[in-house]
Amino acid sequence: MGISSSMNAGVSGLNANANKLGTISDNIANSQTTGYKRADVDFSSLTVNDARKSYSVGGGRGYTAGGVTTTATFDIEAKGQVIGTTNATDIAIAGRGLLPVTSIASAMAGEASQNLMLTSTGSFELDANGYLRTASGLTLLGWPAEADGTVPETPRDSSSPLRPVQVNVSSTASLPTSDIILNANLPATATIAGASGAAERVAIEYFDNLGTSRSLALTFTPTVPASGASNTWTLAITDQASGQPVGSYAITFSAASGNAGNIASVTQLSAGAAPPSSSYDPASGALTLDLGDQVITTQLGATGAAGPHHLTQLSTVFSTSGVSKDGNAAGTFTGLSVDEKGMLSANYSTGFSRVLYQVPVADVPNMNGLRVLDNQSYALSPESGSVFFYDAGTGPTGAIAGFALEQSTTDTAEELTQLIQTQRAYSSNAKIIQTVDEMMQETTNLKR
Repeated sequence: MGISSSMNAGVSGLNANANKLGTISDNIANSQTTGYKRADVDFSSLTVNDARKSYSVGGGRGYTAGGVTTTATFDIEAKGQVIGTTNATDIAIAGRGLLPVTSIASAMAGEASQNLMLTSTGSFELDANGYLRTASGLTLLGWPAEADGTVPETPRDSSSPLRPVQVNVSSTASLPTSDIILNANLPATATIAGASGAAERVAIEYFDNLGTSRSLALTFTPTVPASGASNTWTLAITDQASGQPVGSYAITFSAASGNAGNIASVTQLSAGAAPPSSSYDPASGALTLDLGDQVITTQLGATGAAGPHHLTQLSTVFSTSGVSKDGNAAGTFTGLSVDEKGMLSANYSTGFSRVLYQVPVADVPNMNGLRVLDNQSYALSPESGSVFFYDAGTGPTGAIAGFALEQSTTDTAEELTQLIQTQRAYSSNAKIIQTVDEMMQETTNLKR
């Protein structure tokens, strides 16, 4: 048994080193493949029998060669270098974790959550149907956002809430104005006896629900007393879109030391029984304008010394130091972007951005236990354990990086070194077979 088992051991050695050569070849071939994880083989010895129970002629212990076997492994947990690119939807993870993806066929069939796959990086582009996918068909998954850009809480241990990222590139989008801050100064000299009583006017642009530019007309008319100073102005607000008055208020400013020039009181003169209408909150300084189809909060300033103070009465000059507001006009789609938290946003020509999806980062207890698929993708297995989806950058996971790809984990110099070692090991095993063959030939020659 010793000679024939030696030949079998040599053959197993050839097979084992051939497997090793296969992983080296794959590693070198994929040294430029983004997201590729280096493959390797583990060598394990085989024992045919227990040497203590073996028998050999002449006594002593015999030995039967068992040979060697191999098991292929992939170091999925290893991270390649993250490099910058010029594509906003090239996505990598700066740390631990994987991106949830599915095949384009599953995405189009509505079976994305049932056919979950994972990948460490991807160069994603929008296809003709608006799916964000790689050239090989891996389609990115995410949690859909609400119309206001918020992402609802979902179960983190299930892929069911995930949906394929799909974008309507022909869409337009706008954001209606909801907040306005007016920073202005009214001349104190306009409310003293003998002043002209000339009104000061400000037009403030806002955007309605359809993205159309509208404006509010604010008219400040000073109250001119017979003597002294009134420090009071009448504010009349008109919605120029409808031509209807929104409301009017008597605003009195303080002349007291330490609070001079700030709003002392606001008295509502008219507010309208139905939209358009308005109301003022002295604590916050917010003037709420109900225009019917939308509500706009305009910050004038709170009463008292604490503030905040946006509308003041000082000096002799009327000035507006600025009007800040939210909202955007309707704009056309220009592209996508993703931030470190995985918020995937659509960008529009007006500068407006809207969150469409949140891309989570997946993690499993044993990442190297994942089942390896084509195109640098992986599937869950009993060895990997169950998946959990984190917000990017929380828990054990890294932040998501746009304009970035993860390089292959192959070290070409190391692979070439192992190639030489494998070649020598293969030659040595071939020498075993040659030697056994010669010894068996000698045995055959004994009968001659």
